Amino acid sequence: MGAHHTGPGTRGLAFREVTLFEQSVPGRCAVDLPACDIDEAEVGAAAALPDHLVRDEVAGFPECSEPQVMRHFLRLSQWNFGIDSGFYPLGSCTMKYNPKVNEAAARLDGLAMLHPHQPVDQVQGALQLAFETQQMLGEIAGMDAVSLHPSAGAQGELCGLMVIRAFHERNGNPRKRVLIPDTAHGTNPASAVLCGYDVVEVPSGEDGVLHPDTLAQYLDEDVAALMLTNPNTLGLFEGHIGELAELLHGVGAQLYMDGANLNAMMGITRPGDQGVDVMHFNLHKTFSTPHGGGGPGSGPVGVKAHLAPFLPNPLVVREGDRYVPHGFRQRPESIGQLRAFLGNFGVVVRAYTYIRELGAPGLKRVTELAVLNANYVRARLRGHYPIPYDTTCMHEVVVTTAGVAPKRANLDVAKGLIDQGYHPPTMSFPLVVEDALMIEPTETEALETLDEFCDAMIELRQRLDADPEALHDAPGNTVVRRLDEVTAARKPVLRWEPDAGD
Repeated sequence: MGAHHTGPGTRGLAFREVTLFEQSVPGRCAVDLPACDIDEAEVGAAAALPDHLVRDEVAGFPECSEPQVMRHFLRLSQWNFGIDSGFYPLGSCTMKYNPKVNEAAARLDGLAMLHPHQPVDQVQGALQLAFETQQMLGEIAGMDAVSLHPSAGAQGELCGLMVIRAFHERNGNPRKRVLIPDTAHGTNPASAVLCGYDVVEVPSGEDGVLHPDTLAQYLDEDVAALMLTNPNTLGLFEGHIGELAELLHGVGAQLYMDGANLNAMMGITRPGDQGVDVMHFNLHKTFSTPHGGGGPGSGPVGVKAHLAPFLPNPLVVREGDRYVPHGFRQRPESIGQLRAFLGNFGVVVRAYTYIRELGAPGLKRVTELAVLNANYVRARLRGHYPIPYDTTCMHEVVVTTAGVAPKRANLDVAKGLIDQGYHPPTMSFPLVVEDALMIEPTETEALETLDEFCDAMIELRQRLDADPEALHDAPGNTVVRRLDEVTAARKPVLRWEPDAGD
């Protein structure tokens, strides 16, 4: 660590930990239970299952004391880095701090302990919360109807395309192709293929955004939709979106907007007012739910009125003073169910709390601060790292090491940041920028944090200038040093074998 760097760092104890299987000692036990005074044959699994399906013990199950178990899992948790640990500048992922009042609301017994099969009359509060969340998201985005079903952004993309396909099928032709700019999110092509479409990549212009004259070259009546990420993965607002929408609608195609970056526009402008027909929200990004490592997520989908009949079942509606879920009888053109019930309800509660707590002025202020923070980082790093699109950005900024350091030096910078106490930014994405580092500070970070992070980035660049190999062994302060990521990707070890050695 440099002498002048004052960031969080990773000094102190770094506990190593072996698996519980390696700590196991035959006969050791974490609990001491009294002998069972009921014949085991009369209760439990033995009473309901045939003998050949019942086992007395799990072969090879670790036998450890309570302190061993407690310390094991606590030490593993200390290996993790999360937004409660420090700055998490993961570009395109919006890893903002999550207010704990949201967690308190989601843990209220009246919400957390509901059973999904309870009668409608017993869950009116939960249904009202879901209905109001649908309405608020629709107002924020300028959409006429919203489904809370999808479990995450990628499933939201799939849902949106399924809705578009159902719309085209009702009109007599499902169409064949989906257009995707080269600055879109990486999951967009997979979602289109899963929905049965061919994917055509459309190049962005030299200024990093999609231009109408370029899009026009790809349009015909076989195009089902354009999947536009806005702001795109370069952190740039797609300023031609109104003209793009007109061109698409002129051939009967739909405009899908990947709303993962809504953190850069909510309260300022609404996608529905720009010509967007369908979009997904990432509640776990824009509306503040802890995420990472696979969940939890929620990717509601909003649509304009002409697509509303095709949204997944059920939708919560208000009938007089009651809230009821409308399913297949009321919505026969629906694409069906993407998952059970009303989606990831706990995440919806957190998002509802976040929106109600901030209100319209607060949501606008969130956007203003997110954009301000990203542009501050851009200004601080200018002159130290090349910035391929050095213009006013939105929620994130993309810098590169290409041309000023050895090939793939962005990997060295990312690993060096770990030693400085920061989670690395998104690396080598978007693909239109060689050796990219994509940084999203979000609105929740203070000026001091941004300065410390930028100081660390600048220090790492200076070390590379002095010695191109200076960071090849980073990180050095972690329990696990630099991994062989290529071998890990090509030959993953998915099962631990106790006799396999190291």
